[in-house]
Amino acid sequence: MGLKQIDHGSKDYEKVIQLRHNIMRAPLGLEFSSTELENEKDYIHIGSFEDDELLGCCMLVPIKNKGLQLRQMAVKNNQQLKGVGASILTFAENLARDKGYKKIMMHARDTAVGFYEKFGYQVTGEPFLEINLPHHIMEKNL
Repeated sequence: MGLKQIDHGSKDYEKVIQLRHNIMRAPLGLEFSSTELENEKDYIHIGSFEDDELLGCCMLVPIKNKGLQLRQMAVKNNQQLKGVGASILTFAENLARDKGYKKIMMHARDTAVGFYEKFGYQVTGEPFLEINLPHHIMEKNL
């Protein structure tokens, strides 16, 4: 398994969009808008690959105060519980540190809180609904 930063608009980015759609959007009946995807051009996109097959991905979005928001973490269903998500998260944290960022935060789905807690992320604030699903703000200082 190899991990790498992906360029917006590349062939690998198209694979990322498809995986994010299949895992996170389609089950909720949601689609990406062209404006939404265009706005991703300045984000950091990360992918995990086995040969040419995308196994999982995430993106990091710059926010205020030297921080990043981790968004759209997705791992193929047949690759879950095999360390793909852990590898992506570790790679994202190391890349963030290398780029001088001090904190990563996220809106974690209720079902993912336990995963992120294993890596030192802490829930801050009260639960809230986003896309009609329970979420929690989680943070970690790098």
